[in-house]
Amino acid sequence: MSTTKRINQKKVDQIGYQRGRWAIYLFLAIVVCQLLPFYLAINASMKPQTDMSSTLMPRLHDIAWDNWTAAITDGQILHSVVNSVIVTVCTTLIVCVVGAAAAYPLARRATRFNKVISALILATMMVPPLSILVPLYTMLVNLGGANTYWGIVLVLAAINMPLSVFLYTAFIRSIPVSVDEAGMIDGANRFTIFVRLILPMLKPVTATVIIMTGTTVWNDYALSVYLLTDADKQTIAPRVASFFAANSSNLGTAAAAALIAAAPMVIAYLFLQKYFIAGMIAGAEK
Repeated sequence: MSTTKRINQKKVDQIGYQRGRWAIYLFLAIVVCQLLPFYLAINASMKPQTDMSSTLMPRLHDIAWDNWTAAITDGQILHSVVNSVIVTVCTTLIVCVVGAAAAYPLARRATRFNKVISALILATMMVPPLSILVPLYTMLVNLGGANTYWGIVLVLAAINMPLSVFLYTAFIRSIPVSVDEAGMIDGANRFTIFVRLILPMLKPVTATVIIMTGTTVWNDYALSVYLLTDADKQTIAPRVASFFAANSSNLGTAAAAALIAAAPMVIAYLFLQKYFIAGMIAGAEK
């Protein structure tokens, strides 16, 4: 009997080992698929403009540093990085502050009116932004908001606001109501309770909102290319697209510019990934 158990246990261990090995292979394949675009971009940035070959091996003996110089000087990619930083920081700040403030009453007061407002907010998430581009552009032109920071910031903040309100509402609902009651016993009003008690607890979901909103705004092309036609106000995505012309394309310079543009968001995610994961699973755990 003991021999049979040992044989069965050995078979189970072998099956578990095989499954674990295949899981490792799958993980490595996913990692390769994620890193392959970066490798191709680095490889392309090393090639001169005249080299149109599709080889995957880097040109270590003849690296075209002119691509990086052209991206910074001629392409003014650093100026576009500054523009993207201004737009992303302002938009993310508005989305976080207004989204948290709007989500607090929606989460704490389950009235019929608040349920309707929550349904309308979710409904706006289904509307494609490009479907309202024409009236949106007309309104911005009439208000003088075209080719301005505040115009694109308000537009991107309005587009990203529904998801922010949804995430904050779900997270605040997971916070016990006893926290609010304890603040009321101490004589605090609703505003004080939100600022001093609830808001400090929103760090995990705030990190999630910052990363999701920041990434969306940083990579935005569809709206920025129409609302920011002035070269001095262009953000990163339209600037990188400007390297591709109808007759010729400078792939090396475009790849160098894309790598420079991706670096800030990669660094930001490395610092905030712990809070990002906590914010995504906090609501489900509670």
